[in-house]
Amino acid sequence: MTRRHPAEPPKVWLMTDERMGDRLWRALQRLPRGSGIVFRHYATPPAERRRLYRRIAAVARARGLVLIRAGDGPLGAEAGTHARHGVGLVTWAAHDRAEALRGVRAGADLLFVSPVFATRSHAGAAALGPIEARRIAAGLPVRAVALGGMTPARGKALMRAGWWGWAAIDAWLD
Repeated sequence: MTRRHPAEPPKVWLMTDERMGDRLWRALQRLPRGSGIVFRHYATPPAERRRLYRRIAAVARARGLVLIRAGDGPLGAEAGTHARHGVGLVTWAAHDRAEALRGVRAGADLLFVSPVFATRSHAGAAALGPIEARRIAAGLPVRAVALGGMTPARGKALMRAGWWGWAAIDAWLD
């Protein structure tokens, strides 16, 4: 089976969710060409979720963005999956070293390590901090993407420090 994704996965990502509302469309326009989108919208009813995914897929195609989706339910015409195997780019959420190792064993192309900084998505959750977050993926044969409380400035600084890339929700909304 051949994987259908770019030779190098995106370095900049948008993680979608319901709280974005109509701001999602502006966030998609703000993403640099070649960026990635992880479509989550877990709480959206299935039929509405499929329609929303198709709308986002059209924007992604037109703008040269990589779109993958989270969750187990097939939505059709996906470029990849998040947190499980599938044709395309495989990403994995890692909040600790054990999850990172499970991702490597599962064949993940990217680890989304979080929360690096405090984030509104998980209000009150303890942030790992950049040093501890980097240790989660250290020495593993997979690229690490920083997630949680990210801004473009933080993302660029972490990439200079060895991270593959960064992902955010709010950074694309502000």
